[in-house]
Amino acid sequence: MVKQTAGRDALGEFAPKFAQLNDDVLFGEVWSREDKLSLKIRSVVTISALIGKDIVDSSLQYHLQSARNNGVTKTEMAEILTHIAFYAGWPNAWAAFQMAKEVYADVTEAEEHGGFFGLGQENTAYAKYFIGKSYLNPLTNPQKTVFIANVTFEPGCRNNWHIHHAKKGGGQLLVCVDGEGWYQEEGKPAQSLKPGDVVTIPAEVKHWHGAKKDCWFSHLAVEVPGEEPSNEWLEPVTDQVYAALGN
Repeated sequence: MVKQTAGRDALGEFAPKFAQLNDDVLFGEVWSREDKLSLKIRSVVTISALIGKDIVDSSLQYHLQSARNNGVTKTEMAEILTHIAFYAGWPNAWAAFQMAKEVYADVTEAEEHGGFFGLGQENTAYAKYFIGKSYLNPLTNPQKTVFIANVTFEPGCRNNWHIHHAKKGGGQLLVCVDGEGWYQEEGKPAQSLKPGDVVTIPAEVKHWHGAKKDCWFSHLAVEVPGEEPSNEWLEPVTDQVYAALGN
């Protein structure tokens, strides 16, 4: 999480202790406890509390923007504010909607997808191994633990055939979290995927995965530890092979 300095910037000279508590404790300690509660959920809680307290000023605008940055989609925000209206009052919800419309005014179609774990950034580093656009949101630091990332495919997007190599162990787990997609191993029928499905991909197995042609798709990619792991990218999944799968 980015270090917060808003308190010191606005009140550092007038109320240095308050500024320190705001920046270092509220944001530096409480908001940073992502292992206990994600930033996305903290944003939802904060917005709900502010609207419930009739606070629909610049602080709400700030937290609406933070919520968008933390993965709350336009669709989710509209539903959250509609739900809050019945508990915090219709006028408060109206005021919050006006701010939310400004915050989400330039939202893209892609930003509405990615599921609970968020869209991340366009996966330009591996674009040559994909047909269509994909997005990557790393969730862990591979230098410290097992690497986990949320991968999102636009409709019709799929990666090339590829193999996860390892002398021992290795492979990958896919945990489907949003939309619908495909997984296929060489010589086997394609497997339809939906949220909640888990795919175990052994090392040395040629395979591909991606979205269905009319649907966005997101899965967690979990790197299974192994000895001397590497990835070998192979030929694309042809339009003929992909089209034969249907919907």
